[in-house]
Amino acid sequence: MKKHLVFLGLAALLVLSACGNKESNQENNSSMNHSNMDNMSHNDSGDIPAGLKEAANPKFKGGSQAVINADHMPGMNGATATIVGAYNTTVYAVSYTPTDGGPEVTNHKWVIHEELKNPGNAPLSPGAKVTLEADHMAGMKGAEAKIDSAEQTTVYMVDYTPTTGGKPVKNHKWVVESELNAK
Repeated sequence: MKKHLVFLGLAALLVLSACGNKESNQENNSSMNHSNMDNMSHNDSGDIPAGLKEAANPKFKGGSQAVINADHMPGMNGATATIVGAYNTTVYAVSYTPTDGGPEVTNHKWVIHEELKNPGNAPLSPGAKVTLEADHMAGMKGAEAKIDSAEQTTVYMVDYTPTTGGKPVKNHKWVVESELNAK
């Protein structure tokens, strides 16, 4: 009998803590910022979009390490990154509503010109409407988006282990050169 009461108490505690986590996650998502998405939904494909050109002389070469100075994902800021690749392109911050019904994502950093459906000539102006071909996060591919900002720069694909713990993130797309510091 005593074992059953202990088991029931533990089960009730688990149910209550799960409800608390759900409410906490809803609060985090209500801020509508990409940094609140967990890395479990991150697509770690190392596929490079057609037409993307490797940078001839990047500040950070493939295989080198740098410190990330950006918070696109939890645990990213301050993490040591291994550079997977460096590419010259136009990079955009975009706002969109995921195709999977999630809350609007504002100022998502970054989507590159080669990840837009029929984008025309770069750079696109802030306010332009586009369709995303990028598949970095769940619900991104096929979403209608608005360009928030555009910049011609070198972008990097990086691997890193979050400073908050958890499994390593592979092939994170994208970090711009100004978001990396020499290690």
